Amino acid sequence: MKAELVVDQYKNYLGSGQKPEDFDAYWDRALQELDELPLKYDLEKVNIPSGVADFYNLYFEGVGGARIRCQYICPKVRKTEKIPGIVMFHGYHGDSGDFTDKVSWAAEGFAVLAMDCRGQGGESEDRTVVKGSTLKGLIIRGVEEGPEKLYYRQVFLDTAQTARILMSMEHVDEERIYVQGASQGGALSIVCAALEPGVKKVVAQYPFLSDYRKTFEFDITSSAYEELHYWFRFRDPLHEREGEFFHTLEYIDIQHLAPRIRAEVIWAIGLEDQICYPATQFAVYNKIQSPKKMMIFPEYGHEYLPKLGDRVRGFFVNGEKL
Repeated sequence: MKAELVVDQYKNYLGSGQKPEDFDAYWDRALQELDELPLKYDLEKVNIPSGVADFYNLYFEGVGGARIRCQYICPKVRKTEKIPGIVMFHGYHGDSGDFTDKVSWAAEGFAVLAMDCRGQGGESEDRTVVKGSTLKGLIIRGVEEGPEKLYYRQVFLDTAQTARILMSMEHVDEERIYVQGASQGGALSIVCAALEPGVKKVVAQYPFLSDYRKTFEFDITSSAYEELHYWFRFRDPLHEREGEFFHTLEYIDIQHLAPRIRAEVIWAIGLEDQICYPATQFAVYNKIQSPKKMMIFPEYGHEYLPKLGDRVRGFFVNGEKL
């Protein structure tokens, strides 16, 4: 019954966000900047024993001159026809994990590209130079200087560039490009599909980075959004800049990018999630206009969701429709 109440409460919820009038122009300009970058990359072989896959570090130059590193995993033996590709994104503060985590996808005949986010746990550079607090997190990085300086503006563009690089590989089928991730990775999967229309399918698990105004109504001091609380505590204790603060964050709120998505989307949500609250997820999901399906786990939160991987594997491997 509790699950039904939560779903009923938010099934038509469209968020507390206030989309800026120039939001679409802002992202169109950003994509024009990305279009000016060549699809060049360098591969560095990584010697990991495997009878199935070859492993590489892949490096490219992102917007602002940052060197972005991805893991690239591809099958040792490829068929004559082009193979599908998967782009993977990791959780907040983390990295792309072990190379061997992706071997099963290579065994299925996929090329995999897993991106390290700038300045987090992996090897990608963060060249963002901003004023103001950066003590507690990356959502607020650049917020005091305006939308053009936001850390996530650059990371969002990195997701589209990563997908474009995978699509450009001569042995990869650009008509079968899929993305997946959880938490921050789930958000970046949504963003990637929104900014790169060539993405065909998405599996997003409890995405982050949404509905910041609503999020602030919850207890966020122990959640991934705690930096919002600490920004006010340290930088604006009287909330004199609250309106400007939230307005700037609207430019990196994924609910406003959701209508751009053309891909099919599977969205996994735990209704007990106290890190990325269900309300903030429904705000995005309800704005997706392409084919979509929400998989609901009533007794689960921001954690491993059993059976999810098994249930959605055919969505990528066999090309199953929603």
